[in-house]
Amino acid sequence: MFAEERQQKIAELVAGSGRVSVTLLAERFRITTETVRRDLATLENAGTVRRVHGGAVAADRFSTTEESVTERAIRRPDQKSRIAEAALALIPRNQPGSVLIDGGTTTEVLADMLARRTAVELPESGAAGTELVAITHAVPIAGRLSSVPGIALHILGGRVRGITQVAVGQATVDAAARIRPDIAFVGTNGIHPTFGLSTPDPEEAAVKAAFVRSARRIVVLADSSKLDAETLVQFASLKDLDTLITDSEPSPELAAALEEADVDVVIA
Repeated sequence: MFAEERQQKIAELVAGSGRVSVTLLAERFRITTETVRRDLATLENAGTVRRVHGGAVAADRFSTTEESVTERAIRRPDQKSRIAEAALALIPRNQPGSVLIDGGTTTEVLADMLARRTAVELPESGAAGTELVAITHAVPIAGRLSSVPGIALHILGGRVRGITQVAVGQATVDAAARIRPDIAFVGTNGIHPTFGLSTPDPEEAAVKAAFVRSARRIVVLADSSKLDAETLVQFASLKDLDTLITDSEPSPELAAALEEADVDVVIA
């Protein structure tokens, strides 16, 4: 394969997934990592990609880049479904308890699966004490869970950001500090070996940080486009996490950092 043809394919991979690693490209094209880096340098000079630590991202992907919920909902649906299904398995069936569900398109899929499973499996007696308490600050998730028998919905209020449709602000942070859910399912825009978990908006970062502090168990849902990525504001370190559910093996550097932090990695 000629260098120009290989570079075109690399550009297509970056455009499709949002991010690629040097290691993955070296294995895919059976070339050395040095050759990969030269290809990425050529593509960066052409304005096609932007090099980052360990790989490259799309040229328009910056630390403050943030797509709307509508835009993100159509990306990587199969991966999000697998991740959500693995997350659903962590919620006990027909038992009381509490879950906190962060905003995001993958967590929305989880909420939809939880709603359908609960409606099907709800005991006919509807006995008191069997309800699952679901807590969220996300408008779409609240809408999906609000009328499901067997789920007691609690909404954390605040100012709603239109682009992500979640409540933010000091009221939301304070409300999160007053709860202690059994498990929190948290989304992220990036999970990095040294920078940890991050998101572009400071107010959303503050809410996510409050979620991480509040729950007994922290489960992060992140498709592979978020792996090794850094965005503007850190909201947690890897050591704050209990479980990461993703759709492909992390890079060697990230895998080592997750292992050192004692994070359980689930590949969906």
